[in-house]
Amino acid sequence: MNRFLVSALLTLCLLAGASALVHANSDARWICPPCAAPCDTTVFHAPGTCPACGMKLVDAASAAAQAANTPDSKKVAILVFPGVQIIDFTGPYEMFGAVGCDVYTVAATKDPVTTSMGMTILPRYTFADAPAPDVLVVPGGGVLGPSKDEATLRFVRDTSAQTEHTLSVCNGAFILASAGLLDGLSATTTNGNIPRLASQFPKVTVVRDKRYVDNGKIVTAAGLSAGIDGALHVIDRMFGTGAAEQVALGEEYDWKAGADYARAALADHEIPNIQLDGTGDWNVVRTEGDRDRWHIVLTGKTTLSPADLENRLDPEFTNRKWTKLGADSASPNRRTSTWRFTGSDGTAWGGTLKIENAGPTTTAEVSVARTAAR
Repeated sequence: MNRFLVSALLTLCLLAGASALVHANSDARWICPPCAAPCDTTVFHAPGTCPACGMKLVDAASAAAQAANTPDSKKVAILVFPGVQIIDFTGPYEMFGAVGCDVYTVAATKDPVTTSMGMTILPRYTFADAPAPDVLVVPGGGVLGPSKDEATLRFVRDTSAQTEHTLSVCNGAFILASAGLLDGLSATTTNGNIPRLASQFPKVTVVRDKRYVDNGKIVTAAGLSAGIDGALHVIDRMFGTGAAEQVALGEEYDWKAGADYARAALADHEIPNIQLDGTGDWNVVRTEGDRDRWHIVLTGKTTLSPADLENRLDPEFTNRKWTKLGADSASPNRRTSTWRFTGSDGTAWGGTLKIENAGPTTTAEVSVARTAAR
C-alpha cells in the first residue's frame, strides 16, 4: 500500500473519529466506561468503540443510573437513642459499611448516647441536619421513650417517606408501628415481644415464623442478630445477591438468602413460663429443639419433694389450658405427668413433665412435641 493511500485512510479515520466526537454541552449521549484515562470525559453521538482506549461505548443515561446505584453513592442513616441495643444498630452498620455505603448515626441531639449495655456513642447528625438517606435503620432496645416522642416519630415518618428502604430491628418495630408505618402490613419483632406487638397494634399482621419480613419498602427483622440478615437482605435488594454474599463472606457470617431460621417460631414458646423462684437454686443444663419439639432440663437443690414441686408447676400448665392426661406416682422420688394442648398454631401438641430427686440434686425436665401435622 503506497504512502498516499495510507495517509488518505488515516485522514479518513481521524475525520470519522472527529465527527463522532462531540463535547458534553451538545446532545451526544455515548461515553467511554471510566478507565482512569483522559477519554473518560469524552462524549460521542453514536455507539461504537472509543478511539483512544478501544473500550466499547455505553449509553450515558444508563451509565449514570448505574453509577447512582453503586454502594458508595448510597447513604444509610441509623437512628440511635438512650438504651439502644448495641447489636441492633452495629450489626447493620457493619454490613452496610462493608458494602461501601456511607453509614451514619442520627439522634435527637449530638449529646453522647448511652446504649443498653453502657457503651457510649456520639451521634454524627441530629434530626435537623442529617442528610437524606437511601436507607433508614430503626434499631430496638429501650424503645418506650422513642415510641412516644413525637419528634422521633416525625423524623422516622418523614425520612421513611423518602427512603428506598426502611429497616427495623428487634423491637424497633414498635417505633415504626407507633409512627403508623406498619398499618396494614406484615411485620415481626423479637421473640418475647411478638404477642405485645400484635395486641398493641391490631392493624399489623404479626408473624413469628420469619427472620425478616419484606413489605417492599419496609423490612422488619426479628431480634438482635436478625438485623444482620435484614441488612444483608436489603443489600441483596439494592445491589444484588452477589454483593450481599461477598459482604457475608468478608464478615465470616453464615448468611443464606431466605433462610427459614426464626427464633420466635421455635417450639419453646409453647412451654409455660415456669416460675421456680423460691423453690431452690436451679441451673439450665440443656434447652434445645426446633419448630416441632422442645426439651428443657434443669438441675438444682430444693427442699421440695417431686410431688410438691409438681403441685407448684401444675397451675402454670393449666393456666395455658393444658389438659393433664395422667401422672406416675409409683415412687416418692420421681413424678412424671403427661399433658395435651392446642398449640399457638392451632394444631395438637403433647407435653411431659418429669421430676426426679437423686440425693442432693433434683432434675426437672419439660418436653413438648407436635402430635399433629401442620
